[in-house]
Amino acid sequence: MKRQIITTADGSKTIQIEDWNEQYHSIHGALQEAQHVFIKHGLEYFIDLFRDIKIPSISILEIGFGTGLNAFLTLLEAEKMETPIDYVGVEAYPVSVSEIQALNYPELLENERFVNRFKGLHSCSWEEEHTISPHFNLTKRKQEFQGLNDQNRFDIIYFDAFGARVQPELWTETIFKIMFDALRKDGVLVTYSAKGSVRRAMQAVGFTVERLEGPPGKREMLRACKEA
Repeated sequence: MKRQIITTADGSKTIQIEDWNEQYHSIHGALQEAQHVFIKHGLEYFIDLFRDIKIPSISILEIGFGTGLNAFLTLLEAEKMETPIDYVGVEAYPVSVSEIQALNYPELLENERFVNRFKGLHSCSWEEEHTISPHFNLTKRKQEFQGLNDQNRFDIIYFDAFGARVQPELWTETIFKIMFDALRKDGVLVTYSAKGSVRRAMQAVGFTVERLEGPPGKREMLRACKEA
């Protein structure tokens, strides 16, 4: 399928799949969407839940590693908080080297000293754990989401698959049962989607789900919790 690099409303770039009229991130702002959905309402929310407890480390699963933007933002947070994060990114179809080279996330974030670490997210080998920074370990898995079989391993899931309009099979009870099983108790799943069918699928497998204010250009998003 034909792909191109486009610039979103906040100046950050993303990849557009022209045949689907679908982007890896919101056209209203790739960077703003990632920070709002996954950092603010995912990572920061989880840390705040346990603010009275010293968290030794956090384990995160990303469904749709894609451009590496969510992983890069999480790396920056890990270094700022000095909290170790074990990050697993799952991607069936990795982006190309030329596409990665066209992205501008470190520059926009005024973290050019982390340019090499952003590149490291993509240059490191698949199926192996790598230390990207003192507080951030990364394992990239090249596999279909349906093939995940982790049990009670992750504290947070960033669910960033392509939308249900183009890949409805990724937003079903079957998939969210896999996600539910992969989370530890009190774990959190966040996604940009706010579709009623998605919320109902999450609830059907045991999640407690809440609607939250969405990122720019989107009215709502969803956060699902695996309560004890």
